[in-house]
Amino acid sequence: QVQLVESGGGLVQPGGSLTLSCTASGINFKFYTMKWYRQAPGKERELVATSTRPSGSTSYADSAKGRFTISRDDVADTVYLQMSSLKLEDTAEYFCNAGWRGFDYWGQGTQVTVSS
Repeated sequence: QVQLVESGGGLVQPGGSLTLSCTASGINFKFYTMKWYRQAPGKERELVATSTRPSGSTSYADSAKGRFTISRDDVADTVYLQMSSLKLEDTAEYFCNAGWRGFDYWGQGTQVTVSS
């Protein structure tokens, strides 16, 4: 059974930092393109960052460039999203996604709230 489990969300002040983790099981993680999405209340789900396989490249939404970093540990089957200089508008539920050859899996999400 495939599982993606996110963690690391929480309450942070504007300008603060947070690192999200997503640990996968039941898949051959190293082959999968891993993505972080977020969804704020009343808004559509938005792609935030991608770690692509097999190329190894990364990409970011304009809103995340320069502030967020996606990384992965293929031994620990975990993808991370390091977030810094957080803004109020970064408040959302954050989801990780794993995709490979038509297979597509989602985690349950972790809440990030940026508030003073």
